[in-house]
Amino acid sequence: MEYNNLRAALEWLTETDNADWGLRLGIALFRFWETREYLAEGRDKLSRILTSPSAATQTKTRMRATFAVGVLASEQRDYPVAERYIGESVELARQLGDQTGLAVAQNALAVVRREQLDLSGAQKLFENCLAIWRELGEQKGMARTLSNLASVAKLEGEYERCRALYAESLNAFRAVGDREGVAWALNYQGDIARDQHDTTAARSLYERALAMFYELEDRWGIAGTLADLGGLARQQKDYSTAHSLYRESIQLFCEMEHKRGIARLLECFAGVAATQENAEKALRLAGAAASLRQNIGAPLAPTEQLRIEEELEPARIALGNNASSTAWLAGWGLPLSAAVDEALVGSGLGATG
Repeated sequence: MEYNNLRAALEWLTETDNADWGLRLGIALFRFWETREYLAEGRDKLSRILTSPSAATQTKTRMRATFAVGVLASEQRDYPVAERYIGESVELARQLGDQTGLAVAQNALAVVRREQLDLSGAQKLFENCLAIWRELGEQKGMARTLSNLASVAKLEGEYERCRALYAESLNAFRAVGDREGVAWALNYQGDIARDQHDTTAARSLYERALAMFYELEDRWGIAGTLADLGGLARQQKDYSTAHSLYRESIQLFCEMEHKRGIARLLECFAGVAATQENAEKALRLAGAAASLRQNIGAPLAPTEQLRIEEELEPARIALGNNASSTAWLAGWGLPLSAAVDEALVGSGLGATG
């Protein structure tokens, strides 16, 4: 409700070259920009202040601000800019002797490397983080970093190591009473079971995670896990159940106005349509998802983009180049509410409103 006032304050601080207060306000707004998907706006406003001569002092404030800009850039998949800003945050943390800041910044840099499939670089940085958290006795940081190391092992196809790391992460989250962390650890273990076609274990893990998210009233966790259960049903060719679960998930993301979540579900529905040989609908929904991602400046990570392209390939072959482009562009131009309604049509379900 106060965001327009905060915007005006930040603009005034920028224009008057009050870098200290400008950076402090920008840092305070960082998580808001990230969760409300003001990625481009937040990055632009904070980076403008960082270029001010009065912002050049090597302080913890600058360290935190460069971290924030780097994370926002990474969520826009602008990896060179993300590397530059997060790299500066890492160096500032070292110079300032801020071990917590160093671990947090190295973790963010590792995520950027992981998304670019520099897996050895990502692993080394995550291991550095883990060593710092162990030295500080910071159990929650250790738990999160173990989970991140597991994600690297998964991408490397080292499933035994991945499971062991997720199990260690789960135990660490339980030790500190972090129930949200426990729920996500269960969810990620479900991903591993699904990848290895252990349907029974995957469903059990997802359902345990979902029950915890409901207890915590964590709507983002609920929506994400419903989508994962939908993916599991789709893998088993149970398209009716997949549609039902996807419907619940997309409605929650719509209620939260979480556009990246909505885009993810449009892509899920597109995948179902492609599998069911409804090629035109598949490409229209994929086009709508791509348009939404461009509007918020948050494209897919390269690995996810490749996966979706592979899912859509049968639809493109079925329609041919011209008809495929026409369907994609039609989806690109759809209003968001219309795209969501179209996603739900095949399941015989009504509009989301």
